[in-house]
Amino acid sequence: MEFLTREEKQTLEARLAALIDARPSVSQRIAEARALGDLKENAEYHAARDDQGMAEAEIRRLELRIAGAQVADEVEKPADMVFLGTVVKLKDLDDNSDDLYKVVGEATGGFDSDEIEVTATSPLGAALMKARVGEEIKASLPRGDKRFSVLAIM
Repeated sequence: MEFLTREEKQTLEARLAALIDARPSVSQRIAEARALGDLKENAEYHAARDDQGMAEAEIRRLELRIAGAQVADEVEKPADMVFLGTVVKLKDLDDNSDDLYKVVGEATGGFDSDEIEVTATSPLGAALMKARVGEEIKASLPRGDKRFSVLAIM
């Protein structure tokens, strides 16, 4: 079972709906390309069929992922424990700096937030899961082992 935040699940559902809504236009592209004639040398037809195949594969992948997902907000957890969707303030014990991290199921790739996104399956995210305020965690990161202290859960 995969845990997602409510927002992540809504994003996946919106992507799925957009792909399903695009089915008629892809079918129309295939029909128009087919009308051009010889299918053996019809690049537009083959491109449209490839697009259709990739879209259908993505629809199936999203449907399975959504069906097997649990919204983290609906799971009972202690308020003082780091879990998916939690924003946590960590102190780097090597240089005494502190930053805000948000544990997510799927990274958005956005950098417009004050929090640094960390996926629950990454080394730091896995170390953070179920940590509590005051605890020290250790994560094996690409640049070596790092130690952090959990200062606050937001």
